[in-house]
Amino acid sequence: MGIKTQRSALLCSMPAVGHVGPMTVVGRELARRGWRVRLLTGRRYRQQVESAGLEFAALPPEADTLDDVGADERNRGLATINRGVEEAFIRPALPAAARVEELLAEEPADVVFHDMTFLGVQTLFSRPREERPLTVMCGIGPAGFSSRDRPPYGMGIVPSRHRWWGRLRDAALNRSARMVLGPAHRALDDCLERLGAPPLGGAFFMDVLDRSDILAQFTVPEFEYPRSDGPELRFYGPMTAPPSRALGAPPWWDELRPDVPVVHVTQGTVANTDFSELVEPTLTALADEDVRVVVTAGGADLSALPPLPANTFAAPFLDYELLLPRTSAFVTNGGYGGLHHAMRHGVPIVIAGDSEDKVETSARVQWSGAGVSLRTGRPTPEAVRTAVNAVLREPGYAATSRRIGRSIAASSGAPGLVHDVEEALRGGP
Repeated sequence: MGIKTQRSALLCSMPAVGHVGPMTVVGRELARRGWRVRLLTGRRYRQQVESAGLEFAALPPEADTLDDVGADERNRGLATINRGVEEAFIRPALPAAARVEELLAEEPADVVFHDMTFLGVQTLFSRPREERPLTVMCGIGPAGFSSRDRPPYGMGIVPSRHRWWGRLRDAALNRSARMVLGPAHRALDDCLERLGAPPLGGAFFMDVLDRSDILAQFTVPEFEYPRSDGPELRFYGPMTAPPSRALGAPPWWDELRPDVPVVHVTQGTVANTDFSELVEPTLTALADEDVRVVVTAGGADLSALPPLPANTFAAPFLDYELLLPRTSAFVTNGGYGGLHHAMRHGVPIVIAGDSEDKVETSARVQWSGAGVSLRTGRPTPEAVRTAVNAVLREPGYAATSRRIGRSIAASSGAPGLVHDVEEALRGGP
């Protein structure tokens, strides 16, 4: 019988671009260090996974649904979180868990990495630690663990600066959230029972994530709420993949004058079916301002964009390493990856997000001081104009973004995460 010498990792990602991308960055680093790496996700990401040099494993169709959930109407507010959590994350968990068990039966893994929404790993926690792989939760979005020091996840409320008053307020909010989110909690408890995993036991639904052995958050401490209780988060900075292709400069690039501020606006690669949400009000707001506006369509056809004013330029995609050093303000609906790209380059942010986890990214932009939150996903042109002028004229926003950017540059990234995992396997802390 041969002796196993190569470490093996199973990476589990929900099938969405903002989930798969960071997980492939982790997978690349594992493979670079000689690990065998399998990445379990949706079928449409096979090429992306294999292009990263990783082995692709497909989710069953019943679990390969996240890309299509809410395609017509994204979830907004606490009332819709109940439906969204069950449809997007709880319902796929049972078939996803069966696939995880199948892959581990084919070849055991030393470590299972999972993005924070991949509940199919919960079946692993039905076993004692010595009978299962090391598990690593990968925080690809804002941390949602409950705490006496913060309001409940999903409300977009920033922690209070007054400790005693804040704790009183947050205790009341947390009790209310448990009642409002009762259906989501009951659905998750039912799922955990069917998986044979420990129940919530009265905990907040996001606290199910703290069962993993390592809680890896893909940001820096300056962009996440501090807490004096709850699980220990380890910060590794954003997981940024190398560009998939050399985009080069667009034909209009030389028309961006160095003496005129550049404002970049995007709705990302997911919420790019209705440009009236953010792109259109931004173009209207800035049409007569002394700025150059650069809009990216997130891969959508440029014909879907609203009419472009004279000071506006567009492309389906742009190389952020080319664009962001020239950018003076970033207008976004709040994707976690895009925010970190902006802060890495010290660009102040105007954020307009009220769906999915974007209500929480918006709150963190406001709390950190890196920009202005418009507190809606459909801002008026007047609100956009006021916010853009504020971040352009008040130097504190850019200074904070640069400070966070320096922390991002100093973060250990995927090499630091894999180092800590290897130390844990050797019996270290």
